[in-house]
Amino acid sequence: MPLSIPAVQRALTEDGLDGWLLYDFHGSNPIARRLTGLDAAAKMTTRRWFYVIPAQGEPKKLVHAIEPYNLDHLPGGKTVYSQRDKLSEGLRSVLSGLKRVAMEYSPGNAIPYVSRVDAGTVESVRQLGIDVASSGDLIQRFEAIWSDEALKTHKAASERLYRVKDRAFEMVRHVRQSGRQITEMDVQHAMTGWIADEGLISDSSPVVAAQENAGNPHYMPTDEKPRAIREDEVVLLDLWGKLDASGAVFADITWVGFTGAAVPDGIARAFATARDGRDAAIALVKEAAANGRALRGFEVDRACRAVIERAGLGEYFIHRTGHSLGTEVHGNGVHMDDFETHDERRLIPGTGFTIEPGVYTKEFGVRTEINMFVGEREATVTGPLQTDFVVL
Repeated sequence: MPLSIPAVQRALTEDGLDGWLLYDFHGSNPIARRLTGLDAAAKMTTRRWFYVIPAQGEPKKLVHAIEPYNLDHLPGGKTVYSQRDKLSEGLRSVLSGLKRVAMEYSPGNAIPYVSRVDAGTVESVRQLGIDVASSGDLIQRFEAIWSDEALKTHKAASERLYRVKDRAFEMVRHVRQSGRQITEMDVQHAMTGWIADEGLISDSSPVVAAQENAGNPHYMPTDEKPRAIREDEVVLLDLWGKLDASGAVFADITWVGFTGAAVPDGIARAFATARDGRDAAIALVKEAAANGRALRGFEVDRACRAVIERAGLGEYFIHRTGHSLGTEVHGNGVHMDDFETHDERRLIPGTGFTIEPGVYTKEFGVRTEINMFVGEREATVTGPLQTDFVVL
């Protein structure tokens, strides 16, 4: 569905912006294509196009003479160019009167998910005397906010993933008690089937990682090298999915179990530290939402990471604290990140994301991952919180 121009104009006014300049060349900016509805349109887009939504007044289009019709489904006047000098004149014309515009740009490429416009195009706009700001928060408002129905799909997916998680741990426990061997791939194959049985779809099979493999955050078992799950080992399950329905959004969880009666002190301490970091992040998000205070992604990462660093395990937490959730498992909203990037985007009402700290060593790894949703005055965790290892 194309953008609501009045809604965009309200957002621009609130953010102190004169306009939003959407631009694409040959699919270089998938965000602009989705927002303008071009992704769903069966049109050739081999030439540069621009769509300007001003804070006040009518939108303006700048399109090539070979493809003059590509933005006809959107409101606004149209300027057609062909030669390169006409492109420059056209850009000056459609941006006339604007002093500060948002584009899919991130200073220093701090947020690569947002940084979709090439440096040369940004330069060409700045050469007109126009300041270019990041559209990061605008993108969230129009791509990352969940509808009430989307939130329902998330909660439904979450409930089903927790059932699959429970079945997987019970499978490991039952096979071990029977004295038979079980591999990571055995569990993964079973989980993949259960996820499908639950009516969920995903972009990948779930992660099943034992002991040292759990120390690799993106480990994935393979049939070529099946690894047995043995006595006194960590078993990490990371699974994600969404309903097979239009507009459904993902849930994404990670839990850990242990195939023994007594968890070694070092492993227990690592999990407790990750858990406490998770809970510190949750508490910060809830406090900010309750008080209507603006909170940015990097602040959540800092709150979580500080706990892990104080425990002396900071060097083993090697990824951001969390990521946006949407119709793709890594959505286009704010990430909880002051580590891989410095995400200054705000946590805005109507968005969902993960909190997933981990501790990873060569000998083992642990992670605890939950999902949160931020409402107008309340932030909630949408599933159970793991407080200790599941005994297998």
